[in-house]
Amino acid sequence: MIRILIVDDHPLMREGMRALVASYVDIEVAGEAADGEEARREVLRAAPDVVVMDLHMPGTNGVDATRAILAAAPQTRVLVLTMFEDDDSVFAAMRAGASGYLVKGAQQQEIILAIRSVAAGQAIFGPTVARRIIAFFSSTPAALEKVPFPELTGREREVLDLIAAGRPNHGIARDLVISAKTVSNHISAIFAKLQVADRAEAIIRAREAGLGKTR
Repeated sequence: MIRILIVDDHPLMREGMRALVASYVDIEVAGEAADGEEARREVLRAAPDVVVMDLHMPGTNGVDATRAILAAAPQTRVLVLTMFEDDDSVFAAMRAGASGYLVKGAQQQEIILAIRSVAAGQAIFGPTVARRIIAFFSSTPAALEKVPFPELTGREREVLDLIAAGRPNHGIARDLVISAKTVSNHISAIFAKLQVADRAEAIIRAREAGLGKTR
């Protein structure tokens, strides 16, 4: 029997996952959580085999929760099930230790196969995510060098682009569907990596590199 923990801030998504696995005799729901911190506590309480994890949630996000869960319970496997398939989300989840990554809207059989696969110790990715991974690693060094500020992550470049366009923190959070705290964390990382003292200096550097012009 594979015991799963469902982590999603939308009750309908949790109910849908419960209904999906109810028809399979080898999978049962060990618990639910609506955010990353609750998920960590539930893992310690229920000891599930697989955590089916959303990424973008209020409070502790899925990436940070994945990292915390695997530090506390390394035998647990994490399967990401999210609506986001951008490079930042995919590679952040992989770096945190997720064993699988599916995009919401995946076929029911695909989700069940992924749960069984990660429970068995395998890594599994949906077709669109797999294509993004292949495309990333097949990129030539020359192409990668053309990216402005290669020391930044893709998400940090998005934040810097919006800063250069004059967007305030709350506007950036709304545009990127992330919390204001996450925006502040990204900005702190950007300042440190670019070795700039403040927002004005970051804007100058970003605009000199061509950012902020398409917003």
